[in-house]
Amino acid sequence: MSNPPRHEPSAPRDLVGVGIGPCNLSLAALAQPLAELDAVFYEQRPGFDWHPGLLIEGATIQVPFLADLVTLADPTNPWSFLNHLRTRERLFPFYFAEHFHIQRAEYDAYCRWVAQGLPGLHFRHQVDSVRWNAEQDVFEVDFTQLDAEGEAEALGRTYTRNVVLGVGTAPHVPDPLKPLVESPGVPVIHAADYLDHRSAILAAEHVTVVGSGQSGAEVFLDLLRHRPAGREKLQWIGRSEAFAPMEYSKLGLEHFTPDYTRYFHALAEPVRDRLSAAQWQLHKGIDAGTLAAIHDELYRRTLDGGWPDAVLVPGVRVRTAGRIATTKIELHLEHIQQDSRSRLTTDAVVLATGYRERPLGRILAGLDPYMRRDGNERPRVDEEFRLVLDPSVTGSVYVQNAGLHTHGVGTPDLGLAAWRSATILNSLTGKDPYPLPARTAFTSFGLEPPAHVPQTRRPKRLTPLVEGR
Repeated sequence: MSNPPRHEPSAPRDLVGVGIGPCNLSLAALAQPLAELDAVFYEQRPGFDWHPGLLIEGATIQVPFLADLVTLADPTNPWSFLNHLRTRERLFPFYFAEHFHIQRAEYDAYCRWVAQGLPGLHFRHQVDSVRWNAEQDVFEVDFTQLDAEGEAEALGRTYTRNVVLGVGTAPHVPDPLKPLVESPGVPVIHAADYLDHRSAILAAEHVTVVGSGQSGAEVFLDLLRHRPAGREKLQWIGRSEAFAPMEYSKLGLEHFTPDYTRYFHALAEPVRDRLSAAQWQLHKGIDAGTLAAIHDELYRRTLDGGWPDAVLVPGVRVRTAGRIATTKIELHLEHIQQDSRSRLTTDAVVLATGYRERPLGRILAGLDPYMRRDGNERPRVDEEFRLVLDPSVTGSVYVQNAGLHTHGVGTPDLGLAAWRSATILNSLTGKDPYPLPARTAFTSFGLEPPAHVPQTRRPKRLTPLVEGR
């Protein structure tokens, strides 16, 4: 392979999207009707998929179906979930099913329908770097085209006035458990890969689930339902002090509104950091229905007078872990409240230990001299989801699902995806193709309610769509 040609950017694009997860798919769906906007999106995977390892039968998404890719910004958009049902002739069955929260597998199928129908989405394209070309006043985006096996096939480059990063999150494995995951033998997997290894996990004599959030609860429930009564041999442990329900009261949910996002963004950095740590139950708790289903299943197994062989222990962290020969795993545990320690021997481990934002350093290394950072060396992100760059950079780099420290608990929430995408497109075009509501919550989060006035926008230079691009 040779280096991509360094030709002049005769017709730079208006927007290049990096990553095609739900957030950038939402942006692409809302961008399509804007005929003046030349946008393209790159994704290294061969096609769209959404947490395929956790599409457990019966598992639902934790937001109502109205929180699809477009509806909360534009209910008339053709890429809505309801239109997906209409094209599949499933509107009446859905109507009678009365499901406000749809199954994860159905949400995944909906997103794949959108991804297959939208133009301008390029899968098997791995973006390698984004740089600012000061002479041409554009961003250079270098990418590698991948073949069916994921190997490099060709190099390419495109030029753009703006970039939006939607690279999402990656499975997180705590340091004490990394040696187990990285070595072969006894199954130790992250919950993100659960369905791919489910048969092997179910075949193990004793299984331990680590992690007390929604994924851990769903995996534990699925294992419980498929183990024989009285011989379940399951253990579920987690660091949180309880297997706690997610905050799901109606006023509590107003933390996932644009009003709260704006309020959070305006707070001082130390206050935001304290809030982010304290608000875990808003987005890391367990759905009350899942907790009820676990209790119901455990209770059902006591009807003959015995107790299920299942141990549920919150408030526990894994200090170290190792293998015993090649057939078993030993976890060294610490109970945080009791300040006591013990050892657990098990035959398989599922790590429901969550996800972390993918680092942007590799892709944005070329922009590092221009980036402005906060007191903890994190990228600063303005209210309209743009990285704060040196004023000499006239283009914008927007970020999706990468601003927990600046925009709060709603950052990864699917319910704010359409609103965030509309905010980005309004900012990008310098217009308001998607008028957004001035108020979205009954709660006033500060003593002085913010004045909701349209922001003064810097007009963007847009080019007509070019045929064949």
